Amino acid sequence: MTKICSALEAILFAAGDPVPAGRISLILNCSEEDVFEAARELAETLEEDGHAICLVQMGDKLQLCSSPAYAEIVTKILEQRRPPMLSPASLETLAIVAYYQPATAAYISKVRGVDSSYTISSLVEKGLIEGKGKLEAPGRPTLYGTTDLFLRTMGISTLSDLPPLPEIASTEGIEKLQQAIDALQENKMDPPPQETAQQLAMEELEK
Repeated sequence: MTKICSALEAILFAAGDPVPAGRISLILNCSEEDVFEAARELAETLEEDGHAICLVQMGDKLQLCSSPAYAEIVTKILEQRRPPMLSPASLETLAIVAYYQPATAAYISKVRGVDSSYTISSLVEKGLIEGKGKLEAPGRPTLYGTTDLFLRTMGISTLSDLPPLPEIASTEGIEKLQQAIDALQENKMDPPPQETAQQLAMEELEK
């Protein structure tokens, strides 16, 4: 397992971007279970030894990232400006996609009660949602779902780790969502939401 851990560290360091565990298992001639076990061991070692690098899992993909504790220093050295925050409309749209994906633009607009085409395009540009194919219906509308960046932004490995809708609908739940996505601001990713979503949208999500 030590050999796999070392090889995994080298692969993720060189890749920079998230790498599917399946692809790594083919390269290392081992099972995906072995890859995930090595990832857990590597993540624990990096944390226990106080490294400035951490390993994150996003679905079936793995990536090495700078530790949030050093975000301010990294941001300064790279001279990155603080990215703009998401608007309440963007947060509403993102929440709908997260919990009801894959979802069409028409469905998202129906839940929000307003045309959401611009907001959807904005979230696609930010890399938080993406097209997940076409709906087999007249016009073949695009189906939207969340991305690996969304998982990383939320600090979760899979969508099943998202808080249940009743919690999201509560004030405390919204604050937790805000805090989780604010971590994005500190680690040079794309913009998190600035304010809580409107109660009406949250009520629609619970139906």
